[in-house]
Amino acid sequence: MLKRVKRLLPVVQMAEETERAAAGKLAKTQQQLMHAQSQLQGLEQYRGDYQQQWQKQGQMGVSGEWLMNYQRFLSQLETAIEQQRNSIKWHQQNVDKARDLWQTAYTRLEGLRKLVQRYQQQAQQLANKIEQKDMDEIAQRLGLNRQRHE
Repeated sequence: MLKRVKRLLPVVQMAEETERAAAGKLAKTQQQLMHAQSQLQGLEQYRGDYQQQWQKQGQMGVSGEWLMNYQRFLSQLETAIEQQRNSIKWHQQNVDKARDLWQTAYTRLEGLRKLVQRYQQQAQQLANKIEQKDMDEIAQRLGLNRQRHE
């Protein structure tokens, strides 16, 4: 039984390394997603501020050129926001894939750990049985020796 455990240890170590790498990748993709979400919030905040500025300026009167520049810039800002939303979707898909890979690696690692634990328990039970058998034989011999001497 202990031979099985020794043979499995390198496999468990490789599974641990795989799980750690998958967890690291998951953390990295989550950070990238949060950064992309933060950028989107910044763009949306900037758009809101820009629209408020337009309203204030519009109350004072604006030229046609200023209005065209405003609309052109707002259109570019909307395009940037849409691109950032697409980026967030892409990053979310990466997070989902990384999470799936990590869960698979974690499940495999836990399965291997349970198998090693079961083999260790079986080896311990076998050792206990052998020890009990030896103790029983010793006790039986001692009992026979006493009977012979009486």
